[in-house]
Amino acid sequence: MIERFLPHNARPVGLLALLCLAPALAAALECNQVAFREIRSTVCRVDLRTDRLQLFLYDGAGMPYRSLRRLADSLRGQPEQLAFAMNAGMFREDYSPLGLLILNGRQVHRINLATGFGNFYMKPNGVFVLTTVGAQIVESSQYGSVEDPVILATQSGPMMVSAGVIHPGLNPQGTSRNIRNGIGVMNANEVVFAISDEPVTFYEFALLFRDRLKCPDALYLDGSVSSMYVRSLGRDDEHSSIGPIIGVTVPAH
Repeated sequence: MIERFLPHNARPVGLLALLCLAPALAAALECNQVAFREIRSTVCRVDLRTDRLQLFLYDGAGMPYRSLRRLADSLRGQPEQLAFAMNAGMFREDYSPLGLLILNGRQVHRINLATGFGNFYMKPNGVFVLTTVGAQIVESSQYGSVEDPVILATQSGPMMVSAGVIHPGLNPQGTSRNIRNGIGVMNANEVVFAISDEPVTFYEFALLFRDRLKCPDALYLDGSVSSMYVRSLGRDDEHSSIGPIIGVTVPAH
């Protein structure tokens, strides 16, 4: 059974959320293309002290957005508009999340600790979590140890990098190449998003986060529907329909 919006699981939103709702400083979002091991990727760096990071899934009518462009269009004319967005984890046929999803302090889908096939179930998988004290990536089985109020969270897998160590299941000699995207956490205030601009192996993508972007922890988001929207770069990927979306909004000018 697919769970939908569960308001009774709402958790309190703390000071960081209030700061994100009305940032006092100019947005620090920075997006550019980098080259690593002769493979190009687009990287966006988010400073949670100034950038408002959000998760999206359903529009005001309760329908899944399904595309970055539709989300951007829905925010036009609103006080805040989309500056950056990326698909935020694996999903089911109805676009509902396969694992944990928390939007604005409210749990939409519970943690998924099941065993199965595919990248999501490649243990350890993990959860990107933004709490009232900052960002972190935690192993899914350890999510229950997070004590601070959760503002947003999305579960995916596998964890490509954990405490500076690449996932042991990623083969350095692997030959399967795909466009891939993921998220890395530098520290409680700094988050890095990356999408490969050309096909890359799983191991090469993990190396990008560890060795080029210097992220001690990194979580894989997807590889078959990887998409990015960056308003400042004029980038608006429309490859296929997607489920949860993570993005940064900025005040409309």
